[in-house]
Amino acid sequence: MEREKIESIVKKFLVEEIEVDENTIAPGALLKEDLGIDSLDFVDIVVIVERDFGFKIKAEEMTGVRTLADFCDYIETKTK
Repeated sequence: MEREKIESIVKKFLVEEIEVDENTIAPGALLKEDLGIDSLDFVDIVVIVERDFGFKIKAEEMTGVRTLADFCDYIETKTK
């Protein structure tokens, strides 16, 4: 899947389903600190990623994911 499409899908579900302020969404934004994503949001994100991208997130694979760009990188490697 192309990177632009991944970023578009992620941005859309962050704004519409997780209710992140669209103005805070940037590649370098920290998921927890800047976007305010907490553990309950992460549970929703796991379900959304499975629905939209067709794979399950494994917690151990997310240890280095801190920014929105990291998250999109992770999705990109899983959808190749």
